[in-house]
Amino acid sequence: MGRSQRKMLAEEEFLHKQALSMALHQHQLSQRFDGSMSRRIGSTSSRRHADPLANEKKLLESLEKIKFKKIVLLHGEGFGAWCWYKTIAQLEEVGLQPTALDLTGSGIDLTDTNTVTTLAEYSKPLIKYLENLPVDEKVILVGHSSGGACLSYALEHFPEKISKAIFLCATMVSNGQRPFDVFAEELGSAERFMKESQFLIYGNGKDKPPTGFMFEKQLMKGLYFNQSPTKDVALAMVSMRSTPLGPIMEKLSLTPEKYGTGRRFYVQTLEDRALSPDVQEKLVRENPPERVFKIKGSDHCPFFSKPQSLHKILIEIVQIP
Repeated sequence: MGRSQRKMLAEEEFLHKQALSMALHQHQLSQRFDGSMSRRIGSTSSRRHADPLANEKKLLESLEKIKFKKIVLLHGEGFGAWCWYKTIAQLEEVGLQPTALDLTGSGIDLTDTNTVTTLAEYSKPLIKYLENLPVDEKVILVGHSSGGACLSYALEHFPEKISKAIFLCATMVSNGQRPFDVFAEELGSAERFMKESQFLIYGNGKDKPPTGFMFEKQLMKGLYFNQSPTKDVALAMVSMRSTPLGPIMEKLSLTPEKYGTGRRFYVQTLEDRALSPDVQEKLVRENPPERVFKIKGSDHCPFFSKPQSLHKILIEIVQIP
């Protein structure tokens, strides 16, 4: 081998070793950097993971001090206690005591809806529950949609039993109003609805006044469930029942001395097609509650479409002194 070839090979070997040495050095630097970063990231991550636990512990301790932990959940038209299944689980997880009631002729209550003609009859399960409460016991009531009428009825007749009343995109009517009046923008006047609606049920015969109503499934999906998960919509489609007409056509008598002393809160749903945000805004403007909360992205059924947001709002209201 000539001298020039040996020199070339020696230079190549030197360059190779130099490149290898630089690569090794770079790798070591990288390892130290990654290690320190992973330690920093790890410590940050631990802190980040510790915060929710600390917050949860703080929340549980705070709720432990709350005097009244019982929450009664009232469904809206066509629904039943079943619709609160997510909310019940979430509230129980933080130590609260939720109870969901089937109003008369709803859910698994076997009463024929065609025989329920008054708000008092419709609210009977709630009335019975409140009557059986111990003298020194109070509850928080949550009413969804037309279940808000039952809430108002209870505030008028049992103000001493209710610590807070939460209207969830609900019919928070004023004195002399009918629950149906709240839906007039979507469904037309009560008189027109009674004459022309194709969704009416004539339980006592066509020659007698209608006794209930139930929307067609596709319409229900559009009105109530435009943001809800498909599984919850499927559950609703096989579980919903007709709604007695009498209770929502009844004018409520609400007095400042009883209803007026109740602590009312309103939760608005901003993607609602059954009770539009404008109508909900009008309700709180005409009959102002203590506070108003809003759930973005929720349809008329936030217990399906935004359960986590609803759960947080309920807990916040529970903690208000």
